[in-house]
Amino acid sequence: MTPAPAGPAPRARWSLRRRLVAVVLGLVLLVSVVMGTVSTVALRDSLVAQVDDRAVAAAERALRATQVGPDDGRDRQGADDRGRPGDRPRPLAVPGQDVGTVSVVVEDGTTRAQYLDTDGDLVDLDDAQVAALRAVPPDGTAHPVPLDGLGRYRAVALLTDRDDLVVTALPTTTVDATVRQYVVIEVLLVAGALLVAGLGGSVLVRRELRPLNRVAATATRVAEQPLARGEVAITARVDDRDTDPSTEVGQVGAALNRMLGHVDQALAQRQESESQVRRFVADASHELRTPLASIRGYTELVRRSPEELPADARAALARVEAEATRMSALVDDLLLLARLDAGRPLERAPVDLAALAVDAVADAHVAGPDHVWRLDLPGQADAGAPDDEVGALTVLGDDHRLRQVLGNLTSNARRHTPAGTHVTVAVRRDGADVVVSVTDDGPGVPPELRDRLFERFARGDESRNRASGSTGLGLAIARAVVTAHGGSLTCESAPGRTSFVVRVPAAADVGR
Repeated sequence: MTPAPAGPAPRARWSLRRRLVAVVLGLVLLVSVVMGTVSTVALRDSLVAQVDDRAVAAAERALRATQVGPDDGRDRQGADDRGRPGDRPRPLAVPGQDVGTVSVVVEDGTTRAQYLDTDGDLVDLDDAQVAALRAVPPDGTAHPVPLDGLGRYRAVALLTDRDDLVVTALPTTTVDATVRQYVVIEVLLVAGALLVAGLGGSVLVRRELRPLNRVAATATRVAEQPLARGEVAITARVDDRDTDPSTEVGQVGAALNRMLGHVDQALAQRQESESQVRRFVADASHELRTPLASIRGYTELVRRSPEELPADARAALARVEAEATRMSALVDDLLLLARLDAGRPLERAPVDLAALAVDAVADAHVAGPDHVWRLDLPGQADAGAPDDEVGALTVLGDDHRLRQVLGNLTSNARRHTPAGTHVTVAVRRDGADVVVSVTDDGPGVPPELRDRLFERFARGDESRNRASGSTGLGLAIARAVVTAHGGSLTCESAPGRTSFVVRVPAAADVGR
């Protein structure tokens, strides 16, 4: 089956500072766009209104020039289409007409359409332009008219007293140029405003968020403390300047301080409770050693007595002696854990881990002959003769306790794997550490036990009887001993392979 394609990775969220700056810039941009749009529309409407007023005035002047008759005593100052003087009116020759003014006069079926160019000359319009102007309704108001080749105009159409049509139009070129220039200025101003708002907003937001950053730094320092075990005191607190209840950050800082106070108190109570339990276990274990030794002594004395005991009595006596031996081992383990918890120093002497591994495998052969035991040492030709390279496998530590660690690991491999399982004890140098691994090809550690494998009294088989001799303290003691040597003990397990790895600093790398 083809696996379903993975979905897109979630996008990283912006920081609060960036979001605030972005909001400020968005608001500045929105307000600027709205104000610019409104002001641009208002400016254009005002300029167009001015053009309309001038167009109406020009149309009225053209209308008066067109209605002047031959008997009114004034010369029309006209010229026919061939440029010869005549009696036709010239609306564009009336004083006050602007450059670019367009005039169309429809009189007695004759259409005269011209516009005044920048040189003051009259230029005829083409048919399309005339048609566009003649379509303007003669209502005396300005209408927009686009003229191909000339641009956009505002045209006013009027009727003479003889119902002749007079159309006058003024260009909106200056209006468009003014509006474009205004828009360019507005864009530059908005860009400058965004730049100033971005820089100023970044500075101000960063300054205002400094208290929140200090609160977060305090929380980070507390989060990095090892609070899981040991004597822990939370001394970090939010500074008083960041606990002002009148501000939101101050409320967060004050709440964090209260929470840290409660947690610190709870940790102190937990530590006190754990200390009491450890003292009780240590005292009880110490007190139990004497009566247990007495029980073992008396049972051995009775067992060696020349008097013949009944079979039931001998079986009961053997059971008592076995339980006393088991209880003595448990008491010794508890005392060792109590000493390690108290931080009492272990012996420090050169210890050859290769030699310890050889002894551990030899003991395992005797205790578990139904398993296949292997020894893996650097440069080793067989299981019993390490070469000169083994000299690099020396650490500074307690020989007896490290021997106990290897014994616990091989004992676990023997107890919790079926007959015929291959168990390999390997020793090697890895950088500044000496690494000892105990690997088997058994069924593996149950998943429900992996997370608590090194906890005290954790057992792989909750239903096994006491005859197995397991107290559930072996791995806890092994990890505590290795930790006291400045090393680590880890486990990697899967069906068909389980490996316990001991890592201890080499002798040359351990301060004496």
